[in-house]
Amino acid sequence: MLRRLLVPLVALVLVLTAAPHAADADTGFPSVGRNWGAAGPYATAVDVGPVTTLYYPRDIAQSGRRHPVIVWGNGTFAFPVVYRDLLLHWASHGFVVAAANTPQSNLGISMRAGIDLLAQRNADPGSVFHGRVDLDRIGASGHSQGGAAAIVVGDDSRVDTVVPIQPGPLADVDAVHGPMFILAGQHDSIVWPALVKAFYNDADHIPAIYGEVRGANHFTVVGAPGPFAGPTTAWFRFQLMDDEEARGEFFGPGCRVCADTRTWSDVRRNPLALQVPGL
Repeated sequence: MLRRLLVPLVALVLVLTAAPHAADADTGFPSVGRNWGAAGPYATAVDVGPVTTLYYPRDIAQSGRRHPVIVWGNGTFAFPVVYRDLLLHWASHGFVVAAANTPQSNLGISMRAGIDLLAQRNADPGSVFHGRVDLDRIGASGHSQGGAAAIVVGDDSRVDTVVPIQPGPLADVDAVHGPMFILAGQHDSIVWPALVKAFYNDADHIPAIYGEVRGANHFTVVGAPGPFAGPTTAWFRFQLMDDEEARGEFFGPGCRVCADTRTWSDVRRNPLALQVPGL
């Protein structure tokens, strides 16, 4: 995955690394075409622990592959159950989601603990996760305060990409080292789109895409995630599963989110994102 590099070399490295590694070209994950917003091919399960709630493919122990990870941070005073539909949606597409059981996630401590927990479960022969977690492919996401936390943990060398959803202000995007898809709500009166755009504008050292969901307020993602489910799933499937069908959603001259004015009131791609090849 992309790592922080000297600015003069970034464009070259992006071109070389944007395509899947030869060994990973066939990841074995079932194709869903472009139906990102529909439930994926995996039945799901939930494991509620003291620090972390895990959402994951139910038959992961019998899976013939390792599954990428998404760590999640909640909004202020919220818990994972508030975002259950979105987290189960990602799990249905083959991801292991480690959601922090805290209503104060900004420091990212519990999100990092989720990675540690999965590393332990992956190494435990008695765990259903034994040998089935891909700790080399990890994304971070969260909503509101948890969106800021996703940016905070973007400085962790284990985290490859971040998807902050309507993030609060207490984060430094300069420390993020992988590609970012940052989301705002057009009618969000708590985290104004201008505040989200400020993060995007500051992220000139990484490929970054800004998406403003048409008609969305601050709580649209709560419960049934609606327009947030499909695009975030497509992003993680491309970044963490090498799903080439998802590349064209974001990259190249045919960028589909760029043309989808029904879903988006504003989409912006920074110069480094524009250099990532499309299909």
